[in-house]
Amino acid sequence: MKDRFRLLRERLGEQLWIRPLLMCLISIAGVFLTKTADGTKLGEFVPDIREESINTLLSTMSASMLMIATFAVGTMVTSYAAASSRATPRSFSLVIADDVSQNALSAFIGSFIYSVVGLIALENGYFERAARFALFVLTLMVFALVILTFVRWLDRIARLGRIQTTIETVEKATCQALRRRKQIRRLGGIPISAEHQGFTPVFTQAIGYLQCIDMASLQENAEKNNIKIRIASLPGTFCTPDKIMAYVWSENENIGDTLDELDLEKVKNAFIVGRQRTFADDPRFGLVVLSEIAGKALSPAVNDPGTAINVIGSLVRLLSQWGDHSETQPPVKYKDIEVPELSPRDMFDDAFTAIARDGAGIVEVAIRLQKALHSLAVMGDKGIQAAALDHAQMAQTRAVAALSLDEEKTAMLAITNGG
Repeated sequence: MKDRFRLLRERLGEQLWIRPLLMCLISIAGVFLTKTADGTKLGEFVPDIREESINTLLSTMSASMLMIATFAVGTMVTSYAAASSRATPRSFSLVIADDVSQNALSAFIGSFIYSVVGLIALENGYFERAARFALFVLTLMVFALVILTFVRWLDRIARLGRIQTTIETVEKATCQALRRRKQIRRLGGIPISAEHQGFTPVFTQAIGYLQCIDMASLQENAEKNNIKIRIASLPGTFCTPDKIMAYVWSENENIGDTLDELDLEKVKNAFIVGRQRTFADDPRFGLVVLSEIAGKALSPAVNDPGTAINVIGSLVRLLSQWGDHSETQPPVKYKDIEVPELSPRDMFDDAFTAIARDGAGIVEVAIRLQKALHSLAVMGDKGIQAAALDHAQMAQTRAVAALSLDEEKTAMLAITNGG
């Protein structure tokens, strides 16, 4: 259930209406909470705030906040469209989940609701002396919060649609996914063992991308039915009815009876399939998105090799983090579930194939790519070393065929020869 809740939380974070709704409820509750001050002796010590003073503050806030909220929505939509068009549409889910922008929109809408409800209650004589003072103080606090939020949001929105901000956002999300997968190797399962007899494949009827695997549910099912489970598809796999999600088998002699009791539907339900890939449990998706950003920058219509070079730097940081195995391996959480490792070769294919193809004829990109791949090749991880050297050779072949000047070819080949 923990994996399902995390996926649900991430999906809710992409919904723009969640936080504004919560802020509206909090604002309404705040107005009526000030009424409780009338039941205390606070009125004997605080100054008598005139209703006209509070009315002026609330009227000013209600008149301006709706306009600012409308302006904020329009600006955010423009920034989201710019980020999607300049980078890649696959980055939209990360851009729209920006905390600063969502908090700003929530503050603007919430303060508008607060001011309207406060005005209605005030003009109907709902508050006495103590409550008026509490409402006045709360209004000043809300007003200050809105100003600080607006100033911070202006700085954020100026950068939200920029390509560099999108790259940094995707890199951060990918880094978190890689770190999570590194801390829980093989999703908490055990390595793939030798082949067994009597495998029963598990399929899914859904068509889409595997977003998450509920490992705790699979382990509970395995212990209950005394069976073993081997994961065949990792998050990010495109699933169809003929795609095997997992294999189940029993080490008991009477395998048939054991599998007859097994509710395979529970095993299927542990594999959560959706229409889109997600970043949290799918580290390769972040590499694909970064590669798409670089590929768009290298297109003749954009012609921005500097962005591609920045993306190469991000990819080196991410893959070098994955290759560092100095940390202590965490204990196995799910002893009855076999899970394959992420393939370094697949990760390199996701990250560098498009850049090597689209940037082969641009000497500065070809040189930077060779430097990046050779830097990754000197790391201790053998899988990363082999994948880096293969991609360096492939990129070199593409560049030699695409570059027109012999001087450019020589400069690029010098990187391979240690120059």
